[in-house]
Amino acid sequence: MSDEFSRIAKYFAPLAGEEGRGLTDDAAVLAPPPGRELVLTVDQMLEDVHFLPGDDPALIARKLLRRNLSDLAAMGAVPLGYLLTIALPDGVGEDWLAGFSQGLARDQKIFNIKLFGGDSSSSRGKISLSATLIGHVAPGAALSRNGARAGDGIWVSGTIGDAALGLQARLGRLADPSGFLTARSLLPEPRVGLALAGVVSAAIDVSDGLVQDLGHMCKGAGLSAVIRAGLVPVSAAAAAASGEAALETRLTGGDDYELLLAVPPGQGEALKAACGDLPVTKIGMFQAGAGVHVLNDAGAMMQFTRPGWRHF
Repeated sequence: MSDEFSRIAKYFAPLAGEEGRGLTDDAAVLAPPPGRELVLTVDQMLEDVHFLPGDDPALIARKLLRRNLSDLAAMGAVPLGYLLTIALPDGVGEDWLAGFSQGLARDQKIFNIKLFGGDSSSSRGKISLSATLIGHVAPGAALSRNGARAGDGIWVSGTIGDAALGLQARLGRLADPSGFLTARSLLPEPRVGLALAGVVSAAIDVSDGLVQDLGHMCKGAGLSAVIRAGLVPVSAAAAAASGEAALETRLTGGDDYELLLAVPPGQGEALKAACGDLPVTKIGMFQAGAGVHVLNDAGAMMQFTRPGWRHF
């Protein structure tokens, strides 16, 4: 393994924007776009928790960025760049670093972002990574997860449950002949660039599971939510995994990084226009009360072993 400074010079300095000052200073210097507010988010990924040993380092890098980009999307922010920290054990070699930096470079180009700086260290155990993404919004235009109102529709983007089932496929517990579910687990699609300000009351990305993240919105707004499981959009690959266990995994598994939105009555068409080619689906409604109520096709309340991912 190369030393810290040669590692930074070889793999990460070529990714830096001018704000990063060649990654030779102790901090970056960033001038926000005129008349805009900064939005910042940080997320980490740990080996054996958020990715598996042997996963492609380029995909690990891209997922690290995309998890954070999804948080910016849920705030309605335009991404600018990021700070990166890595802690690697001795067994991680130059090939891993080369693949990791190539993954970063690829998504920097796709999402028009730059590396501003960060930190590189060693680890006594597993690989530990984090990224801090920085974006911007018009003053007062940042979306919140807490703004839902009674009568707002509950909408989601894309399809739900693919990534959680994809993890099951990667662990050998589920067949995935097309590879679609596995791909969704390894590389999410953050829904950045949607003009949702003034269209939605609240937004959150589906990272910890649909039911649990909807619960966060309910708690923040002091409301309850009623959704129908049969309305939650499902991909063809996920639909092939039938049964109650697969349905619970889809509704609670997380890692999809789709958007979960509170949409006022009459704003459905405006939402579809703002989302363009990205499909959005209404699955329920916010109302007075507390908690998340999921109804099956017969209208009966569903119970789950757990509502979503637990960090502790």
